[in-house]
Amino acid sequence: MFNSKAPTLNELPSSLQLLRSTVIALLVAIALLVTVVMPSEYAIDPTGAGRLLGLTQMGEIKQQLAEEAAAEVTAPVAQVAVAAPPVVQPAPEPVAAEPVVAQTPAVDEVAAEPEVARLQHEMSISLAPGQGAEIKLEMLKGTKVSYFWTANGGQVNYDTHGDPYGAPRDFYHGYGKGRFTPEDSGVLEAAFDGMHGWFWRNRTDKPVTLTLRTEGDYIAIKRVI
Repeated sequence: MFNSKAPTLNELPSSLQLLRSTVIALLVAIALLVTVVMPSEYAIDPTGAGRLLGLTQMGEIKQQLAEEAAAEVTAPVAQVAVAAPPVVQPAPEPVAAEPVVAQTPAVDEVAAEPEVARLQHEMSISLAPGQGAEIKLEMLKGTKVSYFWTANGGQVNYDTHGDPYGAPRDFYHGYGKGRFTPEDSGVLEAAFDGMHGWFWRNRTDKPVTLTLRTEGDYIAIKRVI
């Protein structure tokens, strides 16, 4: 039924040939691990070949996104105070009242809405390679702040976002983000009452000095990280 001829013992590979093939396959696997897998997945490039092929940059982006996602998950959650229910007082007995003549209140007696003072600040932060920092502004919904930040000749990754008072753990509201950016400017308008600002991370191999200038209607400015 089968016409194929069975191989002879001389045609079969020897133990030495099998060992040599196994060693060659092992060396090729190690070379691929060091030059391709480690740079592209973990940004580890002991030979330098991964950076020449553009794989190390891919791994750095993957590691950065993973770290930023972990930082957002572990961000502290503000506690919300629960107001006590109002105490119901018994209704007083009706009393005959004298007619009252309506009067127009004076200008000084009209309650004015609270105003947010217009502030102006400048802050500088030194970031070592791989280090991150975050600055937040406390703002009310609809208020605006003009801002400008620069890495002073360097480059940083940034994420502009906001958190309302008492935000849940998985809440995220972004205004914009970028990678390897030297500077940015614009107007930040608060989408809700809460904290709004920027997170930066130095992904270069040199220290970076970051300078932030803000001017507008906000309550306070604070470095969070």
